[in-house]
Amino acid sequence: MSLRTRLLCLAALIAWCWASVPAVAHARVERYAVIIGNDRGAAEETPLRYAGSDAARVHEVLRDLGGFAPVDMVMLHNENADTVRSTLIAVNARIRAAMSAPDVQVLLLVYYSGHADSEDLHLGATHFSIHELTQLVSGSAASFRLVVLDACRSGALTRLKGGRVVAPFAIEQSETLSNNGLAFLTASSVNEDAQESDELRGSFFTHAFVSGLLGAADADGDGSVVLAEAYRYAYEATLRATSRTLAGTQHPTFRYDLRGQGELVLTEPAARASDRARLHFPSGIGFLLFRDDANGAVVAEVSEHDARRVLSVRPGRYFVRGRGLDVLYEGAVLAGAGTSTSVDLVQLSRIEYARLVRKGGAETKLAHGPEVGLRARTALANANTPCFGGFVGYGMDLRSWGAGARLSACSSGSDNRVLRTTTNAYDAEARVHHAWDISTAWFELAVGGGVSVFTQHYEPQGRALARTSLVPFVSLGVGAGLSLAHGFRLGLDLATETHFFSIQNSWDAPAHAQPSVGLRTSLMVGKEL
Repeated sequence: MSLRTRLLCLAALIAWCWASVPAVAHARVERYAVIIGNDRGAAEETPLRYAGSDAARVHEVLRDLGGFAPVDMVMLHNENADTVRSTLIAVNARIRAAMSAPDVQVLLLVYYSGHADSEDLHLGATHFSIHELTQLVSGSAASFRLVVLDACRSGALTRLKGGRVVAPFAIEQSETLSNNGLAFLTASSVNEDAQESDELRGSFFTHAFVSGLLGAADADGDGSVVLAEAYRYAYEATLRATSRTLAGTQHPTFRYDLRGQGELVLTEPAARASDRARLHFPSGIGFLLFRDDANGAVVAEVSEHDARRVLSVRPGRYFVRGRGLDVLYEGAVLAGAGTSTSVDLVQLSRIEYARLVRKGGAETKLAHGPEVGLRARTALANANTPCFGGFVGYGMDLRSWGAGARLSACSSGSDNRVLRTTTNAYDAEARVHHAWDISTAWFELAVGGGVSVFTQHYEPQGRALARTSLVPFVSLGVGAGLSLAHGFRLGLDLATETHFFSIQNSWDAPAHAQPSVGLRTSLMVGKEL
């Protein structure tokens, strides 16, 4: 074959390849969003706390990372059905006008957070049919339409004619969504309630969905989050979080209509790295990220199970909270524009489990464990030397209060020209306390009571009879301590003890109670189980 013939064949091959590239590869993509949050449902329904803030979080992440221009986004908060209907019709009209231009593709995304049943969205006192919503979205001229519903029983939408439910791990690479079709992503199945979380300050599903769009769902690490990745992440995170709730497990659902192959990109964290900040989280620990401080809005979460542990966030100050097996990590993080910052456990404060319960940061409301220590008590009425000994006990911490019980023993005595007396005291005490935490230290105020068994022996024997007496007492004290590693605690307390001795001044006089006040100090080592 001559050189001229080879060049002609090569030119023909290049021309064929160029002609084979779909026109959409060069199309301009315009993105429109209608985002709806309704805290109020029907009169008999309890108002939601976070539907409006959930919608605001979705609006923010789509604007910052999804390529949605603010002018093409409509945010509706606590609006009625007529307003939602007219808004969707108006946006569809804008999309038809945009599609008239050559080489233009349009994405329409509709998000709703609020009350619903299997038939209607509950927009205050008005109802908006899910069927009508589906008709308005399906009839849009947009190249691709995505509906995300975070509402009770929203999974009924995926059972409409023409749809099919897809198992969460059954979306093979060959089944990835095209950029020309229709998809529905819902927070729950047809018979389930969508749940909110006070800790997350939002719904479980939207929290997971937004966390995924910020980068946690980027399973292949290519810097973009596609719809299939966002669904998988939201499904797994919602399932995992709600499996521990009283209402039970919540199953997000996915319905799609395929046309061709390809993937719908929802956000591109890597493409906007220059004006964003990247936070890297250590593996094996789940982290919540708050804006500004611990009382700020929840931004996102990285689960201990996530392989991808990078979030793209706005530059600024953040507060991170990581949950280990028996310790909480907390601290501030500064994220600068265009920077990549690693969250370092060494630079975070450690909060051991008892303090974690008191802060309300533990799944259980009770922390408990054994304690041992040394004890010293000033001389009581039946001795003239201090009483030295030790104790064993068991303590527990609740959200606001704690309680414990201790068994102790100590020995003291007295000596005069006639007798040497040895006095042993055996105490059983129960007490309650209230604690306050400052950094790794804690302080407490305690009140308690119990009974002491005193035994007295005399030398030389025979000059006086051995005696045993049972004496009640009450105590009031203060304490302080440090939380150490691996659940260990070190504490020191000081308390007053008031014993009520039974005194008989003469053999024919009645006995009466006589209080005797002493001071007691204890050095304790404890271990949270």
